[in-house]
Amino acid sequence: MTTYYENLKNKTVVITGGASGLGVGIAKILAKQGAIISLVDINSLNLQKTKKEIDKIGNPVLTFICDVTNQREVKKTIELIDTKMNHIDILVNSAGVIGATNIKKSKTANLEDWDATYSINVKGTAIVSEEVASKMKKNNYGKIINISSHAGKYPNPINPAYSASKAAVINLTQSLATKWAKNNINVNVICPGSIWTPMWEKNAKKTILEDKSKSHLTPRKFFLQFISDNCPLQREQTAEDIGNGVAFFASDDSMNITGQSLNINGGTIMD
Repeated sequence: MTTYYENLKNKTVVITGGASGLGVGIAKILAKQGAIISLVDINSLNLQKTKKEIDKIGNPVLTFICDVTNQREVKKTIELIDTKMNHIDILVNSAGVIGATNIKKSKTANLEDWDATYSINVKGTAIVSEEVASKMKKNNYGKIINISSHAGKYPNPINPAYSASKAAVINLTQSLATKWAKNNINVNVICPGSIWTPMWEKNAKKTILEDKSKSHLTPRKFFLQFISDNCPLQREQTAEDIGNGVAFFASDDSMNITGQSLNINGGTIMD
């Protein structure tokens, strides 16, 4: 009898942005279900830390340093992964940013933030998906799961660049799902809610710095207050929660689901 933890046994998975935040939580869940994982990230130090952590759970993890916005680099990396793994069953596009590296210094999203969010969140997702899909087509099978945000579903006057990029990921998912349906490739997207990650902490620090009424709060307390004020279920979401959603979309239980977005946000946004 197949158990929960064997749903993805020996399935080969590529996770971008796999060295931190959501990528780590997703990798943990998929590893527990028996997947063979390749982590892709630009941060080599974090990659090695994450590899040691995930290695303890299941199959040995492969790591690859790659900039998802560089098409030539992505092509080379995916070719290498495909050769080492023999094939690629599942892709999780988790690489993402909230803005340019110096976003905390600016009060509103500027051109640099627009370029950064679209380059990584949208273009990076498209580039990696195209390269991986070219491999999946050969086997007439594949699961692609993109990571957007519920921020892509409501107005965000503070950081419109981020929200717009995440809305674009949802639309991109639908376009790719239609494009590759004939190749038996399912493409879906998950929209996480409020998760305490380095990205959220960075955003909290920026907000506290700009809003004097919140200056007495630590980033963590600000986050918990946000959950209390906005989340119907009154609890924060975790990277592992997102991993469970990814695991479903990655499994054959979702074989007739494509082009869909799944909110995992405690009811903060409902659609």
